[in-house]
Amino acid sequence: MKLKLILSALLFFNAINFAQTEEPKLGNEITLTKTTKISDILADPDSYLDKTVLVEGEILEVCPMMGCWMELKSDDGEGMIKVKVKDGEIVFPTEAVGSTALVEGTVYKIELTREKAIEHFEHIAEEKGETFDPSTITGPMTIYQIKGLGAQIHNKES
Repeated sequence: MKLKLILSALLFFNAINFAQTEEPKLGNEITLTKTTKISDILADPDSYLDKTVLVEGEILEVCPMMGCWMELKSDDGEGMIKVKVKDGEIVFPTEAVGSTALVEGTVYKIELTREKAIEHFEHIAEEKGETFDPSTITGPMTIYQIKGLGAQIHNKES
């Protein structure tokens, strides 16, 4: 009886350990093998439009409301790119901030009038619980993002 209890306990703790160390895979299976540098996309985003890319970067922020977007730090430390998905399609975990993500997705652009840009950034500020000053938007703008298809989040180093 004691042996059975010990074996059950070992199996239970092993299952918990496995669940904690398994890296989350979200959305579709990643099919690309060659990564594209985020800095290369940011340097010439139009050349990547409508192309499916595989990027890797530190997760700087995740949508606190629905987990529908995350921002990945550029490999050169100079910028970031947002990975966006349809609400509920993939839910990026907020606790993944600081981890590294490998993301496959399609590069696209959003062209906004000044008014639409103000609406866009007001919405983002509202999601984050921050205030937004509309005077910071001085004219129309173009935003480049990645429509996330699949992602894998690497566990943080302990």
